[in-house]
This record gives sequence, C-alpha cells and structure tokens, in this order.
Amino acid sequence: MGNEAVRVRGLCKRYGEVTAVDGVDLDIERGEVFGILGPNGAGKSTTVEILQGHRSRDGGEVTVLGEDPDTAGRAWRSRVGIVWQDESAPAELTVRESVRHFARYYPRPRDPAEVISLVGLEEKADSRIKSLSGGQRRRLDVALGVIGSPDLLLLDEPTTGFDPAARHRFWDLIRMLAREGTTIVLTTHYLEEAEALAGRLAVIAAGRVVAHGDPATLGGRAEDRATVHWTDPREGPRSTETDTPTRTVAELTRRFDGEIPALRVTRTTLEDVYLRLIGQEDAR
Repeated sequence: MGNEAVRVRGLCKRYGEVTAVDGVDLDIERGEVFGILGPNGAGKSTTVEILQGHRSRDGGEVTVLGEDPDTAGRAWRSRVGIVWQDESAPAELTVRESVRHFARYYPRPRDPAEVISLVGLEEKADSRIKSLSGGQRRRLDVALGVIGSPDLLLLDEPTTGFDPAARHRFWDLIRMLAREGTTIVLTTHYLEEAEALAGRLAVIAAGRVVAHGDPATLGGRAEDRATVHWTDPREGPRSTETDTPTRTVAELTRRFDGEIPALRVTRTTLEDVYLRLIGQEDAR
C-alpha cells in the first residue's frame, strides 16, 4: 500500500433509485490534510461514512489504514477518529465527564484535560452539555474525535457554528495534529478553511470527483489570467486581463509617472474555481 492512508477505487453507493456516490477514486497519503469540497447532496458525507465503516458500499474497493472498513475489527476502529455533523455526547454529562468517558474506549488516549484545553472549553469543563451553546457543543464533538489519538481523523463539516476565534483555534489544532503525523480528511463548505488547511483537495459534484489537486492549481486556477484595475483621471475606472500583471503595473507606473490611482490586482480565487467546477458560476 506504500504511503497511502486511504485508497478508493470506483466507489459507489445507491439509495434506491438515487446514486449518491458514482465511481469515486481517491488516494490520500499518510500524514496529509486532504479536503473534500462539494455542494449539499454531492456525496461527501456518504463517502466519509464509508471510509469510517459506518456505512456499507454498493461497489468499488476501499482500503483505509491497510484494511477494508466493511470488515475491519475493533483495533482498526480505535485508530480512526471522526467528527460527525450530528452531536454525539450525552446531554446530561459534563464536558469533563464526557471526554473522560470516551477516553476509556481507546488503548492510547490523549489526556482529557489537554484535549479540553485544545478545543477551548476549559471554562466549561464542569458544565452540563445541555447548557452549552451550539458552537461549544461542536467544539466538544471535535474533542471526542481526537481523544483517542487517531491515526486517521475524519472531519465532516467540523466548524459549523464556530465563531471566527473558535475556527482559528480549530485550525491550529488541525495543524498540530498534522505535524504529529495524523492523516486528516476534511469536508467543509468554508473555502477559506480548505485553502488554509488542506495540502490537496477533491471537488465532488453529483457523486463524482470533478477535479483534484492542490488549492493553488485546482481546476486550472494557476493558468487563469490576473486582472489589473485602476482609475484613469479622464476615463474613470479601467481594468485589463493579463498573463503578466507585474509588467502591466510597470507600464502604468510609467504612464502615470508614479502612483497609479486606485490600483488593484486580482486573481482567480478558490471560490471562483469551485463555483465553476460545480456549475454555479452565476451564484456569486
């Protein structure tokens, strides 16, 4: 299997007449952060559920940490952490009780106090889960996903409901886990999050992978032209597309003999590429 943590070939999943996953191929290396993007109903969550062994497949081959999730045993499951979209902790327990309880399921758990601190719930450690806000409950779900020191961490829309400070704290946690060698598979609707964390991305639409690669080059992004914007005192706002924006700016500098009014250089964003790939360019 080499350095692969996840290998998927021809993955299919159907629900009656609906094909949710339609021939997906994935290769995810050990220790990398891999992002899966796609609109609602594209098949992202179903794919993650199959990788975790929570849902069976109808076709294709799947190997995760060297085993088939459909037949892997308890020891394998202890090496895979997951953060579902739905909350998983009992509402009557406190945060501390819940994290300690889940820690006992694993052969080599992290220290519960450390994990509570990592997700920013120190001040809520003795609060009952039912009293937490939605964002705080989501942070607890992340704590339960990492408490077992997983070799593979599956994150399904993990930062939904997070405020900006909590989201950036979560990003720091993911980067720390990646440095420690954890393989992380992340589905998210936040493109800024995908670009900040993932070394490689796959875009899934209608159950199929329509593009994959690193964020800077995904979907031909690196080949897209830049746009230089400026304001001409006589003609008003102007812009031009160019493959050589530095040269264009230099030419404008000579034309204006110094500062260029309202100069701005823009390039294709990950959001632009994503919307183009899923056929929603007019959604901006």
